[in-house]
Amino acid sequence: MSPSALEILKTVYGYDAFRGPQARIVEHVIGGNNAFVLMPTGGGKSLCYQIPAIARPGMGLVVSPLLALMADQVAALRQAGVRAAALNSDLAGDERSALWRDVRGGGLDLLYVAPETLLRPDVLERLDGVKLSLVAIDEAHCLSQWGHDFRPSYRQLDAVVARFAGTPRMALTATADEPTRQEILTHLAIAGSDAFIAGFDRPNIRYAVEEKDNPRAQLKDFLKRRRGESGIVYCLSKRKTEETAAWLCDQGYDALAYHAGMDKTAREANQTRFQRGEAVVMVATIAFGMGIDKPDVRFVVHVDLPGSIEAYYQETGRAGRDGLPADTLMLYGSGDIALRSRFIEESDAPDQRKRMERQKLDALLGLAETAHCRRQVLLSYFGDHSEPCGNCDTCAEPPKLFDGTIAAQKALSCIYRTGERFGQAYVVDVLLGVGSDRIVQAGHDRISTFGIGAEHDSRTWRAILRQLVALRFVDVDFAGHGGLSIAPAGRDFLRDKPKLMLRVASAPRARGDKDRRERSARGAAQAAVADADRDLFQALRQKRMEIARAQNLPPYVIFHDKTLAELAAAKPSSRAEMAEVAGVGETKLDRYGPAFLAVIEEHR
Repeated sequence: MSPSALEILKTVYGYDAFRGPQARIVEHVIGGNNAFVLMPTGGGKSLCYQIPAIARPGMGLVVSPLLALMADQVAALRQAGVRAAALNSDLAGDERSALWRDVRGGGLDLLYVAPETLLRPDVLERLDGVKLSLVAIDEAHCLSQWGHDFRPSYRQLDAVVARFAGTPRMALTATADEPTRQEILTHLAIAGSDAFIAGFDRPNIRYAVEEKDNPRAQLKDFLKRRRGESGIVYCLSKRKTEETAAWLCDQGYDALAYHAGMDKTAREANQTRFQRGEAVVMVATIAFGMGIDKPDVRFVVHVDLPGSIEAYYQETGRAGRDGLPADTLMLYGSGDIALRSRFIEESDAPDQRKRMERQKLDALLGLAETAHCRRQVLLSYFGDHSEPCGNCDTCAEPPKLFDGTIAAQKALSCIYRTGERFGQAYVVDVLLGVGSDRIVQAGHDRISTFGIGAEHDSRTWRAILRQLVALRFVDVDFAGHGGLSIAPAGRDFLRDKPKLMLRVASAPRARGDKDRRERSARGAAQAAVADADRDLFQALRQKRMEIARAQNLPPYVIFHDKTLAELAAAKPSSRAEMAEVAGVGETKLDRYGPAFLAVIEEHR
């Protein structure tokens, strides 16, 4: 390992050693080589390009997709003493002129730029005479036309490859299945031998999935023990986002809404409040995406089914970036499956794209319905592997299975005999022998499947039908009123009658039961602090907030919770002792050492 890289790691970032493959990647790029880096969120991807950019002659050029993300990273780098800036359309004329003077005069270590800005001819021309240490393309999965975050501007970055052919280039992402990886390597002309795959596992995140019962009650139950923590609640629609945020405010949470239809000023104000607060819940659509660099997000909830496993992994990955425990919860029901399928079928995408989207939805439903370790299913989708994790709901409480062969046959037969045009509730009523006016008028109280399902209650039949939809035994009429029909796989099942094991429907939990079984995310940062040190930890957090507010910065760019927890445990009494704490670089020690040492001394 290059002494200069280790020196930068310690003096700038305050760490004594690299993690995982970081050292190999950094040395590889410092040596002038290209690199493709796939590393889970929170694994330290940024250091893989930031340190080589500082160590190599010239300025590092970083392509990043969102202004908020760039601003966050630039603020954090400046706090660490790194000369960083972002080029974007929001800069005033004098600010832009000053930035270009710094670029030409060698006054920057790193320049962040959005792809749309970089590809402008005048920007490319200005960069022609600038010595570049490297070109790093962050969130590189955005260039994949099959990816969940595809951005056409990313596809045009091959122009940068040609223009700066002699400059080491990097592509970095936390989310890419095998086809996406190959597309990135090919498009950016990076050799397979320059690929570094660090895996996808985020062991500090707990995964949980529940069938929708009463979504607001389930959300309230989940959040009850998580007051005082920051988190994200994802909703599918703009209206639901606003209604859920308002409802959470009524429940006593500091909740904000975020979606693409909001006024830009209001949307940006809400994002700033979330990033600079310590107990804010953001209720958002997927528009609240990659610009999240907040390390202390303690939970992510999906109250609606996400679009794919990639989207789910990316969105849940915004929790626990600091490595401390974080929780996730996904709620879903048959209506979610129908809605997601409808989005696919009614889109203008070519058939090939629709076929792939159906496969992605199937994979997500497999994750939702699995009776096995969710982490194993999640990682296997990306070609990664793990033992049963012990940190997901199915590991903590393995679901019970039953022989659902006969039940599935009854359900499919009932769908067939009612004409394959009625929705789930109607089919369940026929199976249970409910003689409603509608059923009597249709004559379905006289068919052979009327009342043949009395051995199960309505909740169980809904769960069975949901699983049959997930298994693609049953299709849903998305264009109509949700009518069920038998899919080809369902007809094969009726013909061959193979044994079919299904999950037992989970009984509604008494409010509070789950809280006793789950490890609560509340106090996740404090879990790393001994009881005797918790008052000091809170005092350090309060001091951090004071400093951050005075500078109009997010608290975490001063120090992460993890660093504060180590300070509370170590109780350094001098500058030299504080320098030994992970995350305390020389610049931050100069700026903030006296203030934090004073707090520690007061609590000694």
